[in-house]
Amino acid sequence: MSKKIVFIGAGSQVFTRNLCRDILTFPAFADANLVLVDIDQDNLALAKAAVDKIVELGKYPAKVIATSNRAEALEGADGVLCTIAYGGAKAVEADIGIPTSYNISVNIGDTRGPSGIFRYLRTWPVMFEILKDIEKYCPNAIFLNYTNPMAMLCRTMQTVSTVRLTGLCHSVQGTAEMLAGWLGADMKDVDYLCAGINHQAFYLKYLWNGKDAYPALKELMKKPEIYNEEQVRNEMFLHLDYYVTESSGHNSEYNAWFRKRKDLLEKYCTHGTGWNPGHDRWTIMQSQGATAHDDHRREEFNKWIAGNIDLSRGHEFASYIFNGIFGDQTVFEFNGNVRNFGLIDNLPEGCCVEVPVFANKAGLAPVHVGPLPAQLAVLINTSARCEELAVEGCLEGDPRKIFHACLYDPLTSAVCSMQEIKEMVGKMFEAEKQWLPQFKTFS
Repeated sequence: MSKKIVFIGAGSQVFTRNLCRDILTFPAFADANLVLVDIDQDNLALAKAAVDKIVELGKYPAKVIATSNRAEALEGADGVLCTIAYGGAKAVEADIGIPTSYNISVNIGDTRGPSGIFRYLRTWPVMFEILKDIEKYCPNAIFLNYTNPMAMLCRTMQTVSTVRLTGLCHSVQGTAEMLAGWLGADMKDVDYLCAGINHQAFYLKYLWNGKDAYPALKELMKKPEIYNEEQVRNEMFLHLDYYVTESSGHNSEYNAWFRKRKDLLEKYCTHGTGWNPGHDRWTIMQSQGATAHDDHRREEFNKWIAGNIDLSRGHEFASYIFNGIFGDQTVFEFNGNVRNFGLIDNLPEGCCVEVPVFANKAGLAPVHVGPLPAQLAVLINTSARCEELAVEGCLEGDPRKIFHACLYDPLTSAVCSMQEIKEMVGKMFEAEKQWLPQFKTFS
């Protein structure tokens, strides 16, 4: 019987077409019903055209449906993927522009810190409605979330719902491949154990042909062409002794070491690193305007559909997870976002962690990792506990807890006084009040 897989937020075209391409490469899903859901009709039409092209080129017997009716789409689904964004350019301007006015240098602002927290607060009500629909129309489906902020959303969803779900990020496998490339290693000869929280997970073990590859990687840091490729992450590696998963740009905004002064920003975040100020989302929005993203999206689509389309399977985990659970049921190990019930000993009980998970016919089975190295636990606990405060504040409609979550954010507290942070949070609540009706007045 054909499987039904639903993409919510299918207008996120690159994700949608790559995930559809991957899914169709599995024999169990070649005749799948792929249902694309989005409220933006233009983006939905582009997404459908892209997936139709993949089906045509691959000669798959799959069926592609595009709709804005989420309930109809979810009826009887086996798998659901979510890549939504909510609030548009106006919300992002508040997320990033207000902290920037308080000298908080934001790179992307979609994961943690004040920018990530307010993105979470306005996204959560929408995610809650999606969860309710899944519970009603396809309660046995596997729900895979790609929407940021990953940790706070997954923590909240797994608190209020029994839907089988996890959150996915490509940074784990992507960084593992980057390190292998530096070493000149084939990925089939690499093994690793990675754990922490989303975007702040570390390779507790990174083995090449069964041997610890960290000494060789530290030697490579002496080469400018290697060090300069990921200055922030490489600096963290040299001082913390373990390599972090997410890019230099993201990690530069998760701690107090790299963006609190102009000289540090210039030294570590400007030249030859994964993300630099020219790629900061606020800089791009200011220089290009609110419609630039939509224009770029259509231009990128036109180039893609006219080009040489590669139908080979990529390295995103989603298709492998679906295949392990309701495809040919080949067991698959991946890093997923789940609540910390006996998984990482020295992170808060119940917080959202990113750990190894097995996907098999029984569902999702996370792995006990044990304690993190002490120096990593200090760093990660700060972010995890801020996220816990934000989740509590969100579920309770308590703006004071949101303020406290921002108050302890490492970069924010490095550049702002307590009173400045309070004023900033007040401005953010006021600017985004149309998306935050659940909150009481902040004072």
